[in-house]
Amino acid sequence: MDIKVALGSFTPFISIPFPEGCSISLFGMEMSAVVINESILVSWVVMAILIIASLFLTRNLQQIPRGAQVFLEALVDFLNTFAREHFGKKAAVYGPYIGTIFLFLFLANSIPVFSPLAIGALHIEPPFTIKPPTRDINVTAAFALLTILIVLIGGLRAQGFRGWGKQLLSPTPMMLPFNLLEYLIRPLSLALRLFGNMLGGFIIMLLVEGALPVPFLVPAFLSLYFDLFDGLIQAVVFTFLSSLFIAEAVAEAEDTALKSTVNPK
Repeated sequence: MDIKVALGSFTPFISIPFPEGCSISLFGMEMSAVVINESILVSWVVMAILIIASLFLTRNLQQIPRGAQVFLEALVDFLNTFAREHFGKKAAVYGPYIGTIFLFLFLANSIPVFSPLAIGALHIEPPFTIKPPTRDINVTAAFALLTILIVLIGGLRAQGFRGWGKQLLSPTPMMLPFNLLEYLIRPLSLALRLFGNMLGGFIIMLLVEGALPVPFLVPAFLSLYFDLFDGLIQAVVFTFLSSLFIAEAVAEAEDTALKSTVNPK
């Protein structure tokens, strides 16, 4: 596969034009059609896999778990424990988001494992390739924005607008610009970290597939590393940082409420 082509924009699969004469201007760009590209399509496939798997694994649950139910209960128990450790009493509120984003990112990062490998030295191209949707900066930016929105809304719900405003002015009013910058820096770092790592692994796999003639030895081993192991690491890092940001906002809100209760004015 041509690396320039592979690193280009995700291929549009479906384009639904607007009625004649209609268009939308967004950030200086004119849109005259709804385009469903490869990143959206693969994301839908990932969501479909998760939904079908959840429906299948939760059928006919037994009092004494056996087979796949043992794995399912272990996974749910691990995610619940993780949520309780970070969010305490609010684990039921934020735990489902953390668990869902972890499962989605892990599967999205690992889905290229099912893509056929190319044999560059023999000029054999695979019939299709599956690119991780997290290689698209738009996907990682969407998840990062969702996380920071939960941080913002969670803090506002817990301590109100006045309490949230006081938090921005702590420890001194001079820190206001820096505290506001956190709502820009945090999602930016989340999006770029995930995007950069997944894009780097994708480029390395393209170079290896194009240089080595044997597709099922070194490329297959590296595919397991970059698609499975590294995909798992990036999902864990994104989920862990998201949980820290949310827990910090909720904890600060609870601390503020506790101080106002102990020391009423």
